[in-house]
Amino acid sequence: MKASLGRRLVAEFLGTAFLVAAVIGSGIMGERLAGGNVAIALLANTIATGAALVALILAFGPISGAHFNPVVSLGEAIDGGIRWTETPGYVTAQVLGALGGTIAAHGMFSLSTISISQHMRSGRAQLFSEFVATFGLMCVIWGCAKRRPDFVAFAVGAYITAAYWFTASTSFANPAVTIGRALSDTFAGIRPQDVPGFIAAQVAGGLAATLLFRWLMPTRT
Repeated sequence: MKASLGRRLVAEFLGTAFLVAAVIGSGIMGERLAGGNVAIALLANTIATGAALVALILAFGPISGAHFNPVVSLGEAIDGGIRWTETPGYVTAQVLGALGGTIAAHGMFSLSTISISQHMRSGRAQLFSEFVATFGLMCVIWGCAKRRPDFVAFAVGAYITAAYWFTASTSFANPAVTIGRALSDTFAGIRPQDVPGFIAAQVAGGLAATLLFRWLMPTRT
């Protein structure tokens, strides 16, 4: 039986909050322990994020579908997985969850509640990376969800772990997470002025993958 909309939105809020807390918190911890070695800090950030994604999708997937990402919710609405009238609620819960996750991460490391990021992530290569990262993420989600749903959590965690390293942007692939990271002047941050371009690229990549899979695998299961 499908959970009520209220329960699903709470699950989306909590899942996104924990995801962003994992991204930012592991970035802070990795940078503090890496002794200036950016590769080691990124590796710590990567492993924690991928592992958290697997756990969170397994925990909240049965309740809300574990989108934790406005692009995923938009794709689900296009494919009929959720109603269009429910989509704004999903997106709002995800963005609020991202803000909550940022605040929680800062609190755990005794930082200011909010700090505007100064980490520059701009240029065509970064935007193309976000398109590719989100396109790939949605391909993985659709490919598994339509035929092997039990593998979605592990496939998504594995993909994001890899995409941290094969994209120039370190694979944000999520508008809500991008907004949360803009409010953290830490290792995982992004300047607010770079956020609109990232989100546009993410939405474009997600829509492209969704439309492709509606053609490749047209039958919803």
